[in-house]
Amino acid sequence: MSGARRSRAREELELLLLAVQLLTRVPVPLREPAHEARSGAAARYYPLVGAAVGALAGAVFWAAHLVLPLGLALVLSTAASLLVTGAFHEDGFADACDGLGGGRTRERALEIMRDSRLGTYGAAGLGLMLAAKVLALAALPPDAIPGLFVAAHAASRSSAVLALATGDYAREAGIARPVSGAVGAGSLAFALAIGAAALALPLAALGPGALLAGLAGLAVGHVAMRAAYERKLGGYTGDCLGGVQQTSELGMYVGIVAAL
Repeated sequence: MSGARRSRAREELELLLLAVQLLTRVPVPLREPAHEARSGAAARYYPLVGAAVGALAGAVFWAAHLVLPLGLALVLSTAASLLVTGAFHEDGFADACDGLGGGRTRERALEIMRDSRLGTYGAAGLGLMLAAKVLALAALPPDAIPGLFVAAHAASRSSAVLALATGDYAREAGIARPVSGAVGAGSLAFALAIGAAALALPLAALGPGALLAGLAGLAVGHVAMRAAYERKLGGYTGDCLGGVQQTSELGMYVGIVAAL
């Protein structure tokens, strides 16, 4: 391998590790600190990180379901995904619920979303979100769930990258600000391709019709969350992107359940 190729491969590995660092609690060694261009480029690997999170959840579900009832196995697999990510997206969804639900004005909504404390809207929204996921998955064939975890976690993060790449940032400054506008067309295409490729895993167990319904549900979740925050805020925040991931993931599960 030539020096240029080795350098390129090393850079891509660094971007993947940066995506892991941003989206999970897994400790990773990085040679360079994140900056705007690197953070934007790393977004292409968000769906791949999501697939890994889904694989962990699927493995925990498979092992737990060998000896435990379906519902308890689903709760444990959900807990595993929360632990490895630090509930990163769920926290964003809860904060978005607090801000969009409790803020009468754009300024007040953004102020509420800066507050790390969990409010009534956030607690209710997060509880309902987690319950809806478990109940939707419990209605599906158990053999399809491990592969579906991988597909849904990857595809929903592709949905979040799409929102990041095609939306406007709502604040003057913030954690997501360095990535805003830094996701190029190539990174977006790569992220969408990874999300689409992951759908092959549950294809045999669910069939193409159910997966198409799942994609339709994901699209509904994506559009609904974006409509809510763009109408109130005029753009996204990091919390809103977490909300897009959560509603897209749930939308996929609900779409599949409806089709089956």
